[in-house]
Amino acid sequence: MAVTLRQSDPGFETAFAAFLATKREVSADVDEAVRAIIGRVRAEGDAALAALSLRFDRIDFAAMPMRVGTAEIDAAVAEADGKTLEALILARDRIEAHHLRQIPADDRYVDPIGVELGSRWTAIESVGLYVPGGTASYPSSVLMNAVPARVAGVERIVMVVPAPGGALNPLVLVAARLAGVSEIY
Repeated sequence: MAVTLRQSDPGFETAFAAFLATKREVSADVDEAVRAIIGRVRAEGDAALAALSLRFDRIDFAAMPMRVGTAEIDAAVAEADGKTLEALILARDRIEAHHLRQIPADDRYVDPIGVELGSRWTAIESVGLYVPGGTASYPSSVLMNAVPARVAGVERIVMVVPAPGGALNPLVLVAARLAGVSEIY
């Protein structure tokens, strides 16, 4: 059943909080497992990532690099179906056009008592994107996250994507190339 909430209604905050509470899952087991994984990666770095990738994704990083190479991305682009490539380019261009309209402008002015005030917008240096990819392909997730970052002026866009058994979905790689992703792991 659809629920309609209006911010102007009395009791909105309470109703909104109650609605959000119905959508949250709490699991002490999951929380503990996640804390243990994060702790291990903090303590052991790449060695932990390699061991966990072998455990969860069946990828042995002793036998292959963690970073996806340019040749693999080039091959995915070369093998992409023409109509699919056109659709991804159209989606990228539309997402870019939308986000170009949202770029805020710097502002500077002198207030009535003579104080100069203003704001300056700058992009952050780098962003990390997680793109789901275990059992399905989500090139749209790449485009919807990487294109706005590029439009905002982010210099380094790093993407991580699961690759069960070492297999990456080629369309995710194509979308990453089209969106301007700098590094893929």
